[in-house]
Amino acid sequence: MNRPDSTSAESVTLATQRATRTYWQDVWLRLRHHRVALVALVVFGLIILYSIIGPLFSAYSISKTDLRGRLLAPSAAHYFGTDELGRDIALRIMVGGRISLLIGFSVSLISLGIGLVIGALSGYLDGFVDSLLMRFTDIMLSIPSLPLLLILSRYGGGSALSIILILSAFSWMGLARIVRGTILSIKRRDFVEAARMTGARNGRIMLRHILPSTLAPVIVNATLTLGFAIIAESSLSYLGLGVQPPTPTWGQMLIGAQQYMESAPWLALIPGMFLFVTLLCINFLGDGLRDALDPKMTLQS
Repeated sequence: MNRPDSTSAESVTLATQRATRTYWQDVWLRLRHHRVALVALVVFGLIILYSIIGPLFSAYSISKTDLRGRLLAPSAAHYFGTDELGRDIALRIMVGGRISLLIGFSVSLISLGIGLVIGALSGYLDGFVDSLLMRFTDIMLSIPSLPLLLILSRYGGGSALSIILILSAFSWMGLARIVRGTILSIKRRDFVEAARMTGARNGRIMLRHILPSTLAPVIVNATLTLGFAIIAESSLSYLGLGVQPPTPTWGQMLIGAQQYMESAPWLALIPGMFLFVTLLCINFLGDGLRDALDPKMTLQS
């Protein structure tokens, strides 16, 4: 006889908890229920920590060569082995991860800023401004990015900063279109009109009422841009047009590994594995964030 009462009490408790949770608490709970994304987040975090903190505890030098210890297989002394110049691969993976991730995050943030500004202005302001910004975006989309990336990288000096600027210039257009479309769909809603009727300025309306509604697609797009930037940097480095030696990157480490694929396969397998796992984690995390940031998703609890 007490089961219906206890069930009703539990339902009321759950409803109360859901009513008092904030949006970001709901996002975190939904992400926790996405087990693949949660594992991807943990693994990606470990890779970042390994790249940042690892070199502080390494007993080897990033630039010192030892031809007597070249092409050593993974062992207790060099748990990822050594390369063709006797340099410790584990340390080069750490430093290369720093550069690759720095480029990836920088490109993601810069393109995020450009796409937000252009998309927000285009979506909120009608008429000439919208037409001008969207035509500029169309022109950027119509440019064959790969050949131009190769040309600009060739004359960019091969520094991390030049790679960041070049990749950022071709990574913002999709986000700008997404932000514009989202703003067009919500700028005439009642809560925006109410804010406008109270005398709020356009900047306040944009920052406080409209842009927060674009967070979900913006964050998901930022994760995709992060993956794109890491792939692009690795591809450019593999072609010899990325960050130049002696600074290592994961893509650059694959260049010298080609001629040793049979005698020393770890030269290609280890940086390739780090690159593959990192991109896989970013893609899984993007899928999980897409679901977690969707307010229509409901928790099964």
